[in-house]
Amino acid sequence: MPDIWWKADPQDLHRLVDRVSSVYVERSHLDRDENAVVIINKRQTVRVPAAMVAVMLLGPGTRVTHGAVRLLADSGTTVCWVGEQGVRMYASGLGPSRGAGLLHRQAWLVTRPKERLAVARAMYGIRFPGEDVSTLTMQQLRGREGTRIRKFYRTQADRTGVTWNGRVYKAGDAFAVGDDLNRLLSAANAALYGICHAVIIGLGASPGLGFVHTGKATSFVMDIADLYKAEYTIPLAFDLAAQGLTEERNARLGLRDLIARDKLLNRIVTDVKTLLTPADTDFEDTEANLLWDEHLGTVPGGTNYAGHADLSEHELTDNHIAIIGPDSNDTEPTP
Repeated sequence: MPDIWWKADPQDLHRLVDRVSSVYVERSHLDRDENAVVIINKRQTVRVPAAMVAVMLLGPGTRVTHGAVRLLADSGTTVCWVGEQGVRMYASGLGPSRGAGLLHRQAWLVTRPKERLAVARAMYGIRFPGEDVSTLTMQQLRGREGTRIRKFYRTQADRTGVTWNGRVYKAGDAFAVGDDLNRLLSAANAALYGICHAVIIGLGASPGLGFVHTGKATSFVMDIADLYKAEYTIPLAFDLAAQGLTEERNARLGLRDLIARDKLLNRIVTDVKTLLTPADTDFEDTEANLLWDEHLGTVPGGTNYAGHADLSEHELTDNHIAIIGPDSNDTEPTP
């Protein structure tokens, strides 16, 4: 990458070397200045080199110019329109200049039963810390998960004094059926799916290629969200019900605050990358302009070949930056 990034052509900046995993922007205006995205609000002006960002998360109160979006697309940066602190995922866009290395890796894993089971075991291993799940079948894993969740619901009911009569929900409508506690659970889970969806899209993985869940366009989103429900959405729903806060907004804003407090975005990024690219695997996320080769796999395009070039390995950093403008005087933004 050129030393003077602001004088570089976007074509020089497509690789994912040393990128910040995500930049979250709220109540701000985004414009373009040369090869930088300029983020402006009443509190500050921040220049962000577009090629140094893997995913730009645009929260409430954000305006963006055509020039800024074009620069982000040329630089291979994913743009996601999200709710407050990443809660809820509304839409996303990805320019043509991003590599497909992580997507290829995910597809390879999910289409091979042995490797798919290994990833599913790793997911359940995160849910059962300290337990050995390396030899369990999917049926055994599902049974253990069911037992653990039932016990966890009873524990939360005893802790808060809220009556628990079992899980009831209606797919597609988080606040439609069941008692207040069930509706709070559904609303909080829907918000958690949003932030997981944004991270998965931003990293270049597929939300539809799940390892435990399958058959939906968001199967992998549900896989990842399940890693955090016992820590976040279930206790939150019981706490809110105990306080008599039973509106969907209460669950949404409650989860938003927990996400901001614990920097959950960083953790989700790390978990997704660890599950798809364990430390002992040889994974390459190379430049976007590639040619397929039946012997070498891929080689860079735009080159007159007498031999083949070495392909370097690139990784995203796990940094997350938030740039948030001040609250308006009269109203509080909602996700």
